[in-house]
Amino acid sequence: MVSLSYSSVMPQEAPPACLILGEQANLQRISFSDVESLISNRVSAKVFNEVLADIGESEGVSLYPKAVSLATLSSKHSRHTTPTAAHHVMDTVSKHLPKNGNSAVVVVVCHRQHVFACGVAVARAFPTYSLKTRDVTTRDVTVCFITPDDSSPLTEQDIKVLTSTAKSIRLAADIVDRPRNEMTCDDLVKCAVKIGRDLGVDVTVVSGEQLKEQGFGGIYGVGKAAESPPALCVLSHKPAGATKTIAWCGKGIMYDTGGFSIKTKTGMPGMKRDCGGAAGILGAFQSAVECGFSENLHAVLCIAENSVGPRAAVPDDIHILYSGKSVEINNTDAEGRLVLGDGVAYARKDLNADIVLDMCTLTGAQGITTGQHHAAVLTNNEKWESCAVKAGLSSGDMVFPIVYAPEVHFSEFKSSVADMKNSVANRSNAQCSCAGLFIGAHLFDDYFKPSPIVWIHVDMAYPVHIGERATGWGPALLLTLFGRYSTSSLLSDIAPVLPADQASKRAKQEEMC
Repeated sequence: MVSLSYSSVMPQEAPPACLILGEQANLQRISFSDVESLISNRVSAKVFNEVLADIGESEGVSLYPKAVSLATLSSKHSRHTTPTAAHHVMDTVSKHLPKNGNSAVVVVVCHRQHVFACGVAVARAFPTYSLKTRDVTTRDVTVCFITPDDSSPLTEQDIKVLTSTAKSIRLAADIVDRPRNEMTCDDLVKCAVKIGRDLGVDVTVVSGEQLKEQGFGGIYGVGKAAESPPALCVLSHKPAGATKTIAWCGKGIMYDTGGFSIKTKTGMPGMKRDCGGAAGILGAFQSAVECGFSENLHAVLCIAENSVGPRAAVPDDIHILYSGKSVEINNTDAEGRLVLGDGVAYARKDLNADIVLDMCTLTGAQGITTGQHHAAVLTNNEKWESCAVKAGLSSGDMVFPIVYAPEVHFSEFKSSVADMKNSVANRSNAQCSCAGLFIGAHLFDDYFKPSPIVWIHVDMAYPVHIGERATGWGPALLLTLFGRYSTSSLLSDIAPVLPADQASKRAKQEEMC
């Protein structure tokens, strides 16, 4: 188990292990004196400077066996990838941090505006869940920063934000990494309730037969066959002076067998990760509140296990969702959109949300559409789409827009006996967009009637993991996208200028004129 901490000052005693990493150009702007306290007892200034001058891109060099390493991050980035190099940090730390000793220091050399993304990306290299019985070690890792472009040290508040965000990333990854026999619906609810109580926020839980009684036909229909009952769990932060209400809705499918539309023997392993959206939102909510979120914020966790059994939904069943709309089931493996349909409807009807964001491991088509590294973002608001992309580039949790065209895609859900089916007729027709549109249909009465609600859908099925390990994807994106509502300057400085902020700025300018 690794204990991870952040520091605004360099330790004065040399640790057993040290890794210095950054882009080549940034590393070549530092001097031996910047890291002397960490490595001078093992590495001379001459050796350090020679290696620094010769090291290439994406390369790791051992300066002292099993104790001190220097590694470069790739500086290559296009307009659709992050200039922070944060997406390389996890792999670089995993490969090049020396294993020696029970403590280590990671020194990140980067621009000031990249401290958040690169700093919290280090957390991805230290997952917390493991049941291995051998080589179990306890280690303390401290993350420090050198910013060649800014001599001012990080503040205590900056360190608090980095620490909180890293904790939220590791929490999300831990939930996703745990197998279903250790992370059931009940377990996630208990985890969320504890976090809510520790934060001092309101917690609402609707579970089991209560879901049916209160009209949550999507969550209930998906999860009713499982031993652990489905649940809607809502954490609500309502600070004084708030003028906006934001709801983050997360898909929490604790295991997805596919139901009666059962997955294959090779397609089912890994389906413990289908709770990645709820895990990321729970982590993000915890950190947002800890970092001083100024607006009303709700985490709406839609929790169920998609099991096969006598009580399971079957194709041809019709469910009435919380929106009041009827859904004919033609694919029980298209279950995430059903639980989120209830979640976004609750956000509108009960929470009166101005902004609704849902995040989910929704479709295999996401990987085909936007790949392993970029989540797909679908929204009814062009300005928020741009903000989401910018937040992804600033945070390291990258997103890319997919087609929003309900007039040509929503017909895929046409049903003869219900308001809609839950899966498309033509799987070759913008499947990733269509899946998102199904969710939005339970937020809006009509896609073409004006609505004041901003809706942002994030499908992160592929970025939720690398190989067999969860990445803790999501908290960094959400904290950056909504960073203008945080009291943290570290977040607000890298957050995009939100449409509401732009309107407010224009109004003030007009008033001055």
